Amino acid sequence: MDVELRQLRCLVAIVDEGTFTDAAAALGVSQAAVSRTLASLERSLGVRLLRRTSRQVTPTATGLRVVAHARRVLAEADHLVREATSGHARVRMGYAWAALGRHTLPFQRRWSAAHPGVELSLVRVNSPTAGLLEGMCDLAVVRRSPDDRRLDSAVVGLERRLCALAADDPLARRRTVRLADLGGRVLLVDRRTGTTTVDLWPAGSRPVTEETHDVDDWLTVIATGRCVGLTAESTANQYRRPGVVYRPVRDAEPVAVRLIWWRDEPHPATQAVIEHVTALYRTH
Repeated sequence: MDVELRQLRCLVAIVDEGTFTDAAAALGVSQAAVSRTLASLERSLGVRLLRRTSRQVTPTATGLRVVAHARRVLAEADHLVREATSGHARVRMGYAWAALGRHTLPFQRRWSAAHPGVELSLVRVNSPTAGLLEGMCDLAVVRRSPDDRRLDSAVVGLERRLCALAADDPLARRRTVRLADLGGRVLLVDRRTGTTTVDLWPAGSRPVTEETHDVDDWLTVIATGRCVGLTAESTANQYRRPGVVYRPVRDAEPVAVRLIWWRDEPHPATQAVIEHVTALYRTH
């Protein structure tokens, strides 16, 4: 069965315009071409889509369902064309948990001022490449080095590593904590996208771990006091939650913030994004 977009456009035009003559005028083709295209669609589907009288054309019950689907297919096809041809006009930047933390809003404002013709969209996708491999963004902010050779990356900044605790946790009374303070606790981690592993601790003094895949669930569990979490500073800036406090971990290495993109097909705006983000991390 071969159904073509031109057939679906023809069907929708007939229904919208009300007659074959008006549909032909809207499509810029002859009335005979409209009749042939509709007939070929009905043959392909093996069903009658329209009732035709001397005065009007109305969809059959099956035709109504097909028209509804056709509208969605045509809208998706139009969206596909816009995405493929947008080029310099749009850049989508993915992130998993936190984008750029306290730099997110300044970056968006700087971008709009410096590149008014290029729309910037931030897309949250909780995957190891923050949506890049899934085709949901053009470049992505990650906090782990990618292991896919198809991708390239650049370190754009460093962030402190913080501990997330329930507000009534005894450690919350301290200004800072050490890794050793957490050795006997239950650590809530996201193995797919997070920056925390038990390798931060020496063997024999590592915390027990539980796993989550969503920052909101992570915060909800930590607020109960059952678990603690370690995260990059950007999470604390982007996700403030009643009942959860963040304390710097003074003996933990900082987290490198990276931008990643397709090595063989970088978005035209990639270098500009790197320069803006790097400048923000360097000066603030």
